[in-house]
Amino acid sequence: MTSDDTGTTPTAPASDSPFRDERTARDEAPQFVLPLVVRIERAEPPARTDALETAARAVLVILSDERSLGDGEWAQVMRDWQDARIRKVVRRARGAEWRRAEALDGITVTGRGGAQVRVFPPVPLDGWPKDLARLQVSGTDLTDPEPPAAPDTTAPVLWLNPDLDMTAGKAMAQAGHGAQLAWWALSDAERKEWREAGFPLSVRTADPARWEPLTRAGLPVVRDAGFTEIAPGSCTVVAEGPRTGGALPGLGTADPA
Repeated sequence: MTSDDTGTTPTAPASDSPFRDERTARDEAPQFVLPLVVRIERAEPPARTDALETAARAVLVILSDERSLGDGEWAQVMRDWQDARIRKVVRRARGAEWRRAEALDGITVTGRGGAQVRVFPPVPLDGWPKDLARLQVSGTDLTDPEPPAAPDTTAPVLWLNPDLDMTAGKAMAQAGHGAQLAWWALSDAERKEWREAGFPLSVRTADPARWEPLTRAGLPVVRDAGFTEIAPGSCTVVAEGPRTGGALPGLGTADPA
């Protein structure tokens, strides 16, 4: 359940996007990972869509947390992470593993259906805390007990590529990338409004006939770096907003890694 992918910083030119599959100057910087841990108890695993949406919201929560901004205690490592490839890795935990993860510095986000995801400040690529490093990356997938309802189009919708077969963890990381691109596309006032509303969003698989038009519509697009599961340059997520023409303003297309 891993993704080593990236997006575009608010001020980065397209040629310097952290979400490109070719090598860029960002690869020369120290590399960091944003760890996310999803709680998957054996008897009560979360629904897949709830887990994806909760992971996306967790990314937004840490991006907007006061500790990540200005002179906050996480601000420097958040900047270092965003100056390099914007990697996210999702691991799973249950029981005592989850309790150990909750004891580490981070934020737990709970989904509308009860899914729980804990997000942590970025760590060096090869410097994971031992209680996170020991958690499994793969081995458990998630399903929806019934088809998800139609998305709420008054809030951002993160559309998944219908042609890609991604594990739950990979899809969670990709949804996090899409949420991050959507966040960067907004003005400060729009970000404040979204945060105060609790970051409403939907994650859905696009209709196959609509996917290609979405990728060409000038919306934020996540392109995978190809480190895990899928081919480099694959479009994984398109972030569609509730404003004019359905487009999020200001960003256009990002070429994630």
